[in-house]
Amino acid sequence: MLKPQPVGEIPEATARIAKAAFPKGNTIMRLRDEFGGLFKDEDFSDLYPDLGQPALSPWRLALVTLMQFMENLTDRQAANAVRLRLDWKYALGLELEDSGFDYSVLSEFRARLIEADAQERLLDSMLEHFKARGLVKDKGKQRTDSTHVLANIRVMNRLELVIETLRAALNELAAVAPEWLQEIVEDSWYERYAERVDDYLLPKSKTARDSYAKTVGEDGYRLMDAIKTSTLSAELTALSKVEILKKLWERHYERKGNQVRWREKGELSKAAQSIESPYDPDARFSTKRGKDWVGYKTHFTESCNEESPNIIVNVLTTAATEQDVSCTESIHKALDKKQLKPEKHYVDAGYTDAELLAGSQATHSIHLIGPTRVNPNWQSKLEGGITLYDFKIDWEKEEVSCPDNKTSIYWRAYEATGRYPHETIQVRFSSKDCKACELKPLCTRSEKQGRYLNFQPRASFEALKHTRKFIASEEGQQEYRIRAGVEGTIAQAVGAFGGRRSRYRGQSKTHFQQLMIASAINMVRIDNFLQDKPKGKAYTSRFAKLKLAA
Repeated sequence: MLKPQPVGEIPEATARIAKAAFPKGNTIMRLRDEFGGLFKDEDFSDLYPDLGQPALSPWRLALVTLMQFMENLTDRQAANAVRLRLDWKYALGLELEDSGFDYSVLSEFRARLIEADAQERLLDSMLEHFKARGLVKDKGKQRTDSTHVLANIRVMNRLELVIETLRAALNELAAVAPEWLQEIVEDSWYERYAERVDDYLLPKSKTARDSYAKTVGEDGYRLMDAIKTSTLSAELTALSKVEILKKLWERHYERKGNQVRWREKGELSKAAQSIESPYDPDARFSTKRGKDWVGYKTHFTESCNEESPNIIVNVLTTAATEQDVSCTESIHKALDKKQLKPEKHYVDAGYTDAELLAGSQATHSIHLIGPTRVNPNWQSKLEGGITLYDFKIDWEKEEVSCPDNKTSIYWRAYEATGRYPHETIQVRFSSKDCKACELKPLCTRSEKQGRYLNFQPRASFEALKHTRKFIASEEGQQEYRIRAGVEGTIAQAVGAFGGRRSRYRGQSKTHFQQLMIASAINMVRIDNFLQDKPKGKAYTSRFAKLKLAA
């Protein structure tokens, strides 16, 4: 149970000795001086039961968690810092003799936040303090970019994966129903699944590997069949590793009667549905610009105004297979909820499409600025080619005129299907008009049909056209340069705060880590701002400077 306690004053002895040891203070001490405890026990009251043993003060645990990520410490190192370091005792308002707490308390505190879906509470509380001080506010400019996060697992090939999944299920069953499991296992299973198997111990030829995979598949089905007929069926079927076993066998095997077949790689379902480890079923395989990874993707959104520090205002963590364009609306909704919507939002091409360019302005009053995907049509790659924007559209009459002043004969609005359904307008011209036109080689290659066009409804079309024109202009290029600064934030998160690899397993826990990294970056930046330290500039190597000096 929680008995809320005020942050209180720093003990006199702790303050005196800490300031003697740090005459100029440090970031941790200035954090306490500027923002008090930063958190309050009342912020977390809903996470604790009404009865039970009194809990440690959650505002202190939240602050310890923040300082832990500011210095990239493990739980054990953070607990030791509470016991040993003067600046931490100063920030936490502890007596010099305070012996701290066991490091396991930190994982329990994280679990409370994650189970209550309150991972963002620490960052949001921090942002409220910053808003009260005028350090971050609604409107202004913001920018977003994403980076990949490696899951805290061992990457395995298909054969290793199915073996390890069956082994994980057997280990879970051995803990829950050891006597039942002992009755149904075969002696050969101990040889195959008692210890972790590495690829170098497995058969080398494809025929031998396929045969071994089939044997593993048969063992897996035998285990699942035994679970179905067991008196403990309901309890055993609900086990997490058993559920993963079933899903993986559905993807990698096919069973017809008593025959089990190891599927060929080309038969497998999409990567978005693929479990890559029984120990982190949320992790997914993805590839981008030649980079392959198994894990997640994190999107950082930060303010980028000249007169204030660059503050990370939103963090979104998704599966590695999630496309950036599907995240733009979620980011805008989150910013709207926090009352931190930007006037201008700078993104790369991955976050834009015609509907988002129009909808962001109409729904959220956010001007989304970023390049759009390159037009794949052959006309755009041909010098003098006649592209969509060379046609004149009369939206009221639902007609389109070509550069040769011919009018379209067909106009149809329909819902395009696919991963991202959207409304589309299709227009066609007369084949007779196109065949007789001198501009035909620059317009269409069809011998039987006239030119046809596909484009978005008016609001989306005009937003896309305006954005492309703006980004291509010198003014647009100059303004868009501000987006590149977010890459420095990604580098800071990865290089200084360990953001490339997840400390934990699961998307929720990985999201919590990225939120705390964002919070740690914010505190470092706020401290620099309050000390009038200039913002960092992009690093230029000595060799590159030679060209600038020439």
